[in-house]
Amino acid sequence: TPDGKQAISASRDSTLKIWNLVTGKEIYTLTGHSNSVGAVAITPNGKQAVSASRDSTLKVWDLVAGKEVYTLKGHTNSLTAVVITLDGKQAISASKDKTLRIWDLATGEEVYILIGHSSLVYAVAISPDGKQVISASW
Repeated sequence: TPDGKQAISASRDSTLKIWNLVTGKEIYTLTGHSNSVGAVAITPNGKQAVSASRDSTLKVWDLVAGKEVYTLKGHTNSLTAVVITLDGKQAISASKDKTLRIWDLATGEEVYILIGHSSLVYAVAISPDGKQVISASW
């Protein structure tokens, strides 16, 4: 998290864990995905996280309460990566379905589908100025 006090781990057991970095102890286990979780991103304010899973969904989590806020559905294959914009308002997901999708984190709605790769998209990043998204594909 931005304050350096917590970390989040994603796992093949379909869970995420929130860890206290001061004590080294687990704070919460987040459950809800039906397949392994391969990526997670934290909002700049440290209050929410977005997880990306092989179950083709993303989940938005409230890190204060340790609970799911909602599930983002639209991808048709496993998710490989997720990033959050610098303002914390949107998430961008990458998938084996050859697309990237942009999500509004306030509403959980899909904003855009970015199409153009001819194979799976396995990485996504945001430029330092926040104006561009860079993706990598096989």
